Amino acid sequence: MSETIKAIDFMYYVATREFMAKWDKAKEGELICRMEKAIGGLPRYDSIEKMLALMDEANVEMVFITQCKMWSYWKKWMYMDTSLEEVTQYTQKYPKRFVGLAGYNPYRIKESLREIEIAVREYGFKGVYVHIYGFNIPLHDRLMYPLYAKCTELDVPVSMQVGHVLEAMPSEGGRPIYLDTIACDFSDLKIIGAHTGWPWVDELISVCYKWENVYFGVDAWLPRHLSPAVIQFVNSKLGQERCLWGTNGLPWKKSLEQVDDLGLRAEAKQKLLRDNALRLFNIS
Repeated sequence: MSETIKAIDFMYYVATREFMAKWDKAKEGELICRMEKAIGGLPRYDSIEKMLALMDEANVEMVFITQCKMWSYWKKWMYMDTSLEEVTQYTQKYPKRFVGLAGYNPYRIKESLREIEIAVREYGFKGVYVHIYGFNIPLHDRLMYPLYAKCTELDVPVSMQVGHVLEAMPSEGGRPIYLDTIACDFSDLKIIGAHTGWPWVDELISVCYKWENVYFGVDAWLPRHLSPAVIQFVNSKLGQERCLWGTNGLPWKKSLEQVDDLGLRAEAKQKLLRDNALRLFNIS
């Protein structure tokens, strides 16, 4: 049972009411797609302590908070622009419970690289998270290569949402097959394809089969909705070494209960929920 495993959620956002109020305001006038309306917005908590209480109830030991930088495809401005301070309010106060992932803006390369250096070297962030879609460039665009070089230099993973996107942005730039080109050019870079890559799940699985440095993010979907190919990959000998569990803001307890219903082998579940994240992000 997963309740015996202290789970690690590798994919979450700043969830204070103040931050989410800014996000709500920023989205005014944006086209909100049908699916985003159906599932509702990201979670928000009155305090970090309230968030910790829910983590404890679900037996989640650690959550990764992303410095998400999301560009508006419609209005051409950074309408989710998470600051380092908004992430460090978690990681500095509760360093054993929260991990920071820095953000990247391909339109502000020099400033972004400087901030990533500070985040990793001074604040102990463990990697970078990229939301590519609003920028309307593919993940293997030349504007992304300085980031991959910097992450290789710092020896930290880069996590990238791949597959479709709920916001009113083209999904094509996040095709998982683009990770193949990135891995060709950066063989030492640790790469995570987050959000399962749906509807191009097979592309992400194929890249993970080909490259030892590419990982599969089992996040942003409740497990009961995962495609059979994902479950088979998680449970396979190769896949069990490459898969990471996350929620992207979905309820921890509900997600973990549904992981229990997938019929995974004990070793595969242990690696999915905890061990692979500890190893990949070098957490002791």
